[in-house]
Amino acid sequence: MQLRPEQLAAHLQKPLAPLYVVHGDEPLLAIEAADAIRAAARIQGFEDREVLTAGPGFRWDDLYLAAGNLSLFGGSKLIDLRIPSGKPGRDGGEALQRYCGTLGPGVATLISLPLLDWQARKAAWFTALMEAGVVLECNAPPLPQLPDWIAGRLARQQQSAPRAALEFIADHVEGNLLAAHQEIQKLALLHPAGTLSLEQVEDAVLDVARFDVDKLRAALLAGDLARCGRLLDGLRAEDTAPPLVLWALTSEVRTLAQVRSAMDRGLPADGALKEAKVFGPRQGPVRAAAQRISSAAARAALLHAARIDRMIKGLARGDIWDEMLQLALKLSK
Repeated sequence: MQLRPEQLAAHLQKPLAPLYVVHGDEPLLAIEAADAIRAAARIQGFEDREVLTAGPGFRWDDLYLAAGNLSLFGGSKLIDLRIPSGKPGRDGGEALQRYCGTLGPGVATLISLPLLDWQARKAAWFTALMEAGVVLECNAPPLPQLPDWIAGRLARQQQSAPRAALEFIADHVEGNLLAAHQEIQKLALLHPAGTLSLEQVEDAVLDVARFDVDKLRAALLAGDLARCGRLLDGLRAEDTAPPLVLWALTSEVRTLAQVRSAMDRGLPADGALKEAKVFGPRQGPVRAAAQRISSAAARAALLHAARIDRMIKGLARGDIWDEMLQLALKLSK
């Protein structure tokens, strides 16, 4: 049986299933789903809980021992099995298939997995889990659907916002649901229940640090690496959400790449700025930066920004703040 994350709450009003499998690429949704299952288990009398982590050297016999080791005086038991790699291996796969045949009363099992590739989804062990229990795939909503997701989260705290405000939040969190969750919680602390205005949302989302991200954008256009470094250090010290900082940097990189590409096609600088919709006081700094960098440097910076985005989402390793400084370095030469 497969459920969407939003269907889980209603499902947990019924007696707990013997097996739950939570997997996907969105940590916030996976954490919330697992927490909800554990909370429902406690309410329904699963007083004992045993956590197992199937890492290197894990003995799969421990899973069977945990299921059979019930307290004489306690109630039912929840086994919380985590497979961080998402790959139990041959022995683990066979053990999971056998385990599905032993499910019975008194024991519920929660298995947590990361995002699975197509090969894992077709594996016999995962097929056995799907047939024996309830499977929840916790993936982030596509970017066009993110404003609706944010609206649903606001509704939970008796708040609402116009579409422009929802899209503003979505743009600034860059699809990172953990960051979106933090911003939504902040709105509940700053404002009472009711309808929020676009101005209130902008003030709350942008006011994540005393260091102004607009100053960082100006330093980036000026090629002032030392100032970029100081501002990034300040933003980091203020616990600024990395998606917001990356958004500020990436928006300038995209503009520079567009202007530089137009100039390479033979368009005069003024025409290139107009095509990129750069007007007013920003024209001078953008023009100077576009004349300083090459199209190759702009493309490399965009690829670098995409890699940082994967780091923020937990899909790649690295020091996010150091990588953002390296991104600024690409545009300061």
